[in-house]
Amino acid sequence: MPPRQMFFTFATGLPVGLLFTASLIGGCWILIALAYLTVFAALLDVLMAKSVVSNAADKEFPASDFLLAGLGIAHFALLATVINRLSDGTTHSAIEGVGLWFAHVLFLGQISNANAHELIHRPQRALFQLGKWTYISLLFGHHTSAHRLVHHKWVGSRQDPNTPRLGDSFYRFAYRAWIGSFRKGLEQENQLRRRASHQPSVFTHPYLHYCLGGLLFCAIACFIGGLIGLLIYVPMVFWAQMQLLQTDYVQHYGLQRKTDNAGKLEHVQPQHSWNSPHWFSGVLILHAPRHSDHHMHPSTPYPNLKLSQEMPMLPYSMPFMAVIALFPVKFQSLMDPLVQKWRAPSD
Repeated sequence: MPPRQMFFTFATGLPVGLLFTASLIGGCWILIALAYLTVFAALLDVLMAKSVVSNAADKEFPASDFLLAGLGIAHFALLATVINRLSDGTTHSAIEGVGLWFAHVLFLGQISNANAHELIHRPQRALFQLGKWTYISLLFGHHTSAHRLVHHKWVGSRQDPNTPRLGDSFYRFAYRAWIGSFRKGLEQENQLRRRASHQPSVFTHPYLHYCLGGLLFCAIACFIGGLIGLLIYVPMVFWAQMQLLQTDYVQHYGLQRKTDNAGKLEHVQPQHSWNSPHWFSGVLILHAPRHSDHHMHPSTPYPNLKLSQEMPMLPYSMPFMAVIALFPVKFQSLMDPLVQKWRAPSD
């Protein structure tokens, strides 16, 4: 197995095994799973060299889509397993239950979100559907439409609800982004349907799938664990949603695209997204922190995304910056001077 393929498979696949073991056995395995997704990842980011390098061609990682598919299937199995185990009051102690719940929240918010994001950019229908239903299972199905049709089109402008403005707190941004992306994604889907050569059936409307699919997953949670299963599931996926919004907040905070005299936005450039060169957390979340290249080339598979010195770099790793984002004064004191540095040439 080529080294890069091995790194991706190890980093993202190991927590799947740890979480299944933690659900079935409990005890120290819960602590190990938590430590891997937090302390271990942070230590490796500190100890290993940052990676601002060009990547090799696709042929070095021919199994990249297979890894995405495997993680997508594991996502649903993990959800069902943890709801089943936590709704059974005799399986784990209260402390173990909290640790197991939190470990799965971290997986859903970091790895499942990153994986679904990659899947909805894949041209293969099966992979796209897997990503779509991953987001639906997180009760965030509309992100499938809003991310591709709104965020990528208007990133770095006031028209994009998922671009935070300079001075926005995460909490103000999250409220605006959740509601705004739902509405704008729906508008874009309706426009596509109106422009279609033939009138599509209402049953093919993506937002019908998102809403009814979300209700279906709530019903499945109830079927697995009763009302307790639903009370375990809904807060878990809500927190996973917040982690996705934290990522959007950190990756785009304060960066704006210029408009010409006619009001047309400039093309997306390297300076319109924040990036992170931290090696292990980058691999763990499928190179999501190589965000400038993703926006410039949305169809590029995650192993081939590039970093360069001309891209804005975060002072700390993406997961650590997401935590700092929860403390607005600290986050803004850290980031506002860096934003001004990247905005100054266009002011």
